[in-house]
Amino acid sequence: MNNPKKNFDNLNLEGDIDPTQRAWIEVSGKAIESNVRQLKSKLKNSCEFMAVVKADGYGHDAKVVSENAIKGGASQLGVATLKEGIKLRSFGINVPILILSNIYAKKDLLTCFRNDLMPTVSTIRECLICNNIGKSNNLKFPLHLKVDTGMSRLGFEFKQFVQEFNIIKSLENIDVKGIYSHLACADDENAFNPKSNAQLQREKFQELLRLINIDKIKNIKIHLANSAGMILGKDFHFDMVRVGLAMYGYYPFEKINEKLFLKPALCLKAKVTFVRTIEKGIGVSYGNKFVSHRKTKLAVLSIGYADGIIRNLSGKINLIHKEKLYPQVGSITMDQMMVDITGSDDIKVDSTMLLLGSEGQQLISPIDWADKCNSITWEILCSFKNRLPRVQVD
Repeated sequence: MNNPKKNFDNLNLEGDIDPTQRAWIEVSGKAIESNVRQLKSKLKNSCEFMAVVKADGYGHDAKVVSENAIKGGASQLGVATLKEGIKLRSFGINVPILILSNIYAKKDLLTCFRNDLMPTVSTIRECLICNNIGKSNNLKFPLHLKVDTGMSRLGFEFKQFVQEFNIIKSLENIDVKGIYSHLACADDENAFNPKSNAQLQREKFQELLRLINIDKIKNIKIHLANSAGMILGKDFHFDMVRVGLAMYGYYPFEKINEKLFLKPALCLKAKVTFVRTIEKGIGVSYGNKFVSHRKTKLAVLSIGYADGIIRNLSGKINLIHKEKLYPQVGSITMDQMMVDITGSDDIKVDSTMLLLGSEGQQLISPIDWADKCNSITWEILCSFKNRLPRVQVD
């Protein structure tokens, strides 16, 4: 006998799933707002604050970050891709948005223009394309020019820029909103030294500005500093700073001259989905790299490297529950991890454990994870995948 055909017509196939059903990231918009205010208070007068919200706001949710950064005083936003910029416009965000990566195709530059986004331009070729787009629409195409002063990534060649800028100034249908460069070594521990790479790069940038007589040109914003550069001092501030990591509550290096009282804006949590007890001498997870040395109680959490928890952290991190630390054991798998909860009577199925964030006197930071797996804080934050719901907590 054939099975009757199931009728899905009346089902909600998307499902009304609680975002905290499995694992999730909590984001504090108020922390973002507070951090921007703190950082802005350290800027020189008239220096603007660009909030860098690329990579979905460093994994925090670009919409939440952008809206709260603007509340805190950010006047512009920076993204990496055209799609990121268009998405912010779809949310009704109308402040100037700079695309920090290179856009070179005419169709993409036209899309950029139609969505009121500013491209980063590194060659005369793109300037001419933008000029033609502006001319076709009887408008000026706003953009920023980037110059390479030591990063060896994007940007006009330093030695050729003066001559090329004279050509760019003659193009009637582009509007140069900014000229900028990017620091390669601003987060070095020696960056405050007058002979450091960061200081020498700043001097090189200033020399370029002198050669193009920037003081005689109005309405072009000059910017160089990222988070680390901003903290290095007002000599790096110019007309605007581009702040990413510090806005999210983390210092780009340990040694700074003054505390900024930054608040981490992210917590990572996961639910316990299963609890079991194993005897002494039992292997745990793939490869059995962890073997119990006593009778051990394990909690299984539904979170793994498919969510962005770097597998190299296996056996190196702790989790928090009610202000107590519990070690993660065995290999982190694609969708799950195991935690040694021996001695705990209050961790059960559906209990919530904290992977990143603070609870009472306990704190686990992305900086700690980065140190344990030979990475950087930026990579830890940007690794979190979209299947982790972002939940705004304020």
